[in-house]
Amino acid sequence: MNVKQLAAEKAVEYVQDGMKVGLGTGSTAYWAIRKLGERVNEGLKITAVATSQASEDQARELGIPLVSFSEVDSLDLTIDGADELDGTLQLIKGGGGALLREKIVAMGSTRMIVVADESKAVTTLGKFPLPVEIVPFAWEWTVADLAKLGCKPELRRSGDELYKTDNGNYIADCRFEAIASAADLALSLQRIPGVVEHGLFIGIASMAIVGKSDGTIEIIEVDSGR
Repeated sequence: MNVKQLAAEKAVEYVQDGMKVGLGTGSTAYWAIRKLGERVNEGLKITAVATSQASEDQARELGIPLVSFSEVDSLDLTIDGADELDGTLQLIKGGGGALLREKIVAMGSTRMIVVADESKAVTTLGKFPLPVEIVPFAWEWTVADLAKLGCKPELRRSGDELYKTDNGNYIADCRFEAIASAADLALSLQRIPGVVEHGLFIGIASMAIVGKSDGTIEIIEVDSGR
């Protein structure tokens, strides 16, 4: 079993009968959805919402009951991956391109569990380029404003075309190398008009399950303050 699968399957143990569950996006969330599908087929009763078309398609194929957002006003638990996480569970997310939907779903959940392999655990955020979702209109100005924050922004591409999110927006991957204060950077990003959302998740996750190459699991818990 790979370490991502190890962490993801441990997280699914926290899902209980009757829960409303948010399904994350990405290579680690994939394993959580797969395990959740197995448990549903064994009799687990849940309803779920997905953070991307890819996760929705996977869940539907596995028989996980999906509901629309109009049918639920909150979720009990969201399980999702991260591109980086520090010891206080500040995260960088968005490598899979679903950061806006992931944040909406995570913030609408009583609890967010992050699943990751040990390579994603860092002391200081920033080595992984920070994804920022921006509107296509006047994107050149938005990218220029991002650069003023001390990063090297680059629009994500898909082949020869600019990558578009499920929401029809662009993603600027911003290379900071090190983020001294994630909270301060988040405020600065929010002030840029063309920014839809950024991949800094601060005070949202309350638990991380980190799979290690020796087959062990590290569980990190914090008070998210929510």
